[in-house]
Amino acid sequence: MTSGRASLRPRVGIPWRTSQEETEQNHPKIKNYEDAVRRAGGQPVLLPLSDPLELDRALPTLDGFVLPGSPNDVDPTEYRAVNQGLSAPADSAREAADRAVLKHAFAEQKPVLAICYGCQLLNVYLGGTLIQDLRTETGTTTPHRKKDLTPEPKDDPRHPAAFEQGSRLAAITGGTQGEVNSSHHQAIATPGKSLRVTAHAGDGTVEGVEWTGDANWVVGVQWHPERMFGDAAAERLFADFVAAARSARSAVTQRS
Repeated sequence: MTSGRASLRPRVGIPWRTSQEETEQNHPKIKNYEDAVRRAGGQPVLLPLSDPLELDRALPTLDGFVLPGSPNDVDPTEYRAVNQGLSAPADSAREAADRAVLKHAFAEQKPVLAICYGCQLLNVYLGGTLIQDLRTETGTTTPHRKKDLTPEPKDDPRHPAAFEQGSRLAAITGGTQGEVNSSHHQAIATPGKSLRVTAHAGDGTVEGVEWTGDANWVVGVQWHPERMFGDAAAERLFADFVAAARSARSAVTQRS
């Protein structure tokens, strides 16, 4: 039985990272997102990729959404590009699930925290484009994933990030400078409609975006706050998101 305290927690939908992980019920990676939501005071709800009807039934029962990372890449045709052989295979079921989530969240004013792949999909959903491979296309020498380093380290590389003054991310992280972890080879090229770029790495790579189309809390980050264990700024990011989900639920209750 769900306790009264647990039932007060905002319900946060999290799509499975990949179709394969859902099929295999492979939990370790997605568990990091669930745990981060729980620590912030939310109740995580895993969302299926394999059953669109079940997903559609679940969406109205949720107060906010986390779009997680993925080893797959967004299909380049979705942002009017040709696959240059640099993109990992697409996961069409994951893309469809994220799009359904975003359509619902924007229509119903529910907050979204989009992480890594989720941030890239958010950008493409709003008409933006992606860099298919940072090292190939930009020549950056900043390590953005473990494979960029020799020998390959156990943990994600970290690098400085600059947050735009007056942005939500600057307010959450506590200033205009910080450090983030990194596990990606793609990034935002052109931001989507009503997305403001509010964080950059030192090499210019986009590290964060914020929705400006209305007052809804929608933030995309290229890093992985769910596995920056014990990091105060990462914890504040999830806490701010969960607080927005709680407010969204209150607004729905008041309307009804």
